[in-house]
Amino acid sequence: MKKKLLALLLACVMVLALAACGGSNDAPANNDTPQQSDDANTPDANAPADNTPDDSAPADDNSGTTYKVGISQYVTHPALDAATQGFQDALNALLPGQVEFDFQNAAEDIPTCATIATSFVSQNVDLIMANATPALQAAAAATGDIPILGTSVTEYGVAFGIQNFNGTVGGNVSGTSDLAPLDQQAEMIHAWYPDAKTVGLLYCSKEDNSQYQVDTVQKYLEDMGYTCTQYSFSDSNDIAAVCQTAADASDVLYVPTDNSAASNTPVIDNICRGNTPVFAGEEGICAGCGVATLSISYYDIGYKTGEMAAQILTGQADISTMPIEYAPEFVQKYNAPICEALGITPPDGYVAIEG
Repeated sequence: MKKKLLALLLACVMVLALAACGGSNDAPANNDTPQQSDDANTPDANAPADNTPDDSAPADDNSGTTYKVGISQYVTHPALDAATQGFQDALNALLPGQVEFDFQNAAEDIPTCATIATSFVSQNVDLIMANATPALQAAAAATGDIPILGTSVTEYGVAFGIQNFNGTVGGNVSGTSDLAPLDQQAEMIHAWYPDAKTVGLLYCSKEDNSQYQVDTVQKYLEDMGYTCTQYSFSDSNDIAAVCQTAADASDVLYVPTDNSAASNTPVIDNICRGNTPVFAGEEGICAGCGVATLSISYYDIGYKTGEMAAQILTGQADISTMPIEYAPEFVQKYNAPICEALGITPPDGYVAIEG
């Protein structure tokens, strides 16, 4: 009898042991999707041997993470196109195969900028790149949460009405600037045409940063003894008429880094070539209708914007503390065919625009 009782007890113990061993197979599996955290680059020393991510631990890198980036470009012209290309090239180099771009062009229409921004917000993109001031303003109005990087924006303090701007926008906005030194642009006009009397300042009234540039350059030029008059157009529909009036009344014209002017350089060139010299705020405008410019590389500032985007997307930088970045160098360039048409020789230190 004792032997039977002992055998029965041993059998019960074995059944309980087997049940305990099999219980681990019924436990819920860890989520297969790695969870992002602020310390996404810190490896998890306690990760399971089968490499299944531990929900409580940060991912060891960002190599498996994909991002969606919306690009809102205000209008098509060489400068903005170069900035967009630089931006995409930087992200493709730094996060290869991880970024999906949604490129949208507003075709120089401010309401369309707002529509594009709203669409990006509804898609919950990871970051918005806004190329030119109207695109940046629309994106900032659409969201205070999604990171926004501007490029080809002249002065961020002007764009957002920030008094005593200190170089950092704060919140969810940062980016790069295409501002060349405006005092040097005024000096450029004086170097080429010291005996001119009148300078016409041609720009689009819808672009806040264009107004800022012509106001600033006008002060420098007036200090040099020039008489300056501002000529503003509203869009491509009236640029020809306004440009003709400005050319007829001026010895020299100055066009800032104005997107509407940049997309209408053939119109300006048709009116001014061989008659009225045009000095431009950037190389694309100068190549289309200008005599000379103090040029930056829009590709380079776009690339820098892409580098900033990579830091934000991977959690290496906080956009709210990122200062605006500026072009590292400026080059004095001239348009050889237009100089020839005007019969003028460039001052020393200028190089010809290629192509």
